Amino acid sequence: MPLQDTPSRYGLISRALHWGMALLFLAQFASAAAHWALPRENALRETLWSYHVDLGITLFVLVLLRGIWGLINLQRRPAHSGALGAAAQAGHAALYALMIVVPGTRILAAAGSDRGLSYLGMTIFAPREAEIAWMQAPSEWHGELGWILALIVLGHIAMAVGWHHLIQRDGQLQRMTS
Repeated sequence: MPLQDTPSRYGLISRALHWGMALLFLAQFASAAAHWALPRENALRETLWSYHVDLGITLFVLVLLRGIWGLINLQRRPAHSGALGAAAQAGHAALYALMIVVPGTRILAAAGSDRGLSYLGMTIFAPREAEIAWMQAPSEWHGELGWILALIVLGHIAMAVGWHHLIQRDGQLQRMTS
């Protein structure tokens, strides 16, 4: 099983990053949905929300690593051709952009906040005495952009399963699963 991508299938590293991140994103979206839908004092809401920041930072780092890995393998990857291929590339670009911008807005806000930022118990940014307003402003879009990301992820799944697997039967889903 090759580690790198080939023109006929994705390699082990690409597939491990894809499916591992898919599971982590599912957990992240579940924590956000519980935070939004459940009452404040709900134990499930608080439990799920307690890992939202650490999970978000983990995903941010994985997105960066996956992006670098994708660029290294760009010439070896299975090709996307025609109008649907261009649409797939645009969809993937939107996914990657949002996977960077959504956590990036919160990380920027944390860097300029009076609460700081810790990751797995380690201080990344110490709390400031006063918040820096321009660093806080983009984070107001964090939640909305996160839900847009969730919708694009659902579209990605619908295209992979619905279009490629059930309608076209072109093996695209198998290139990412086996």
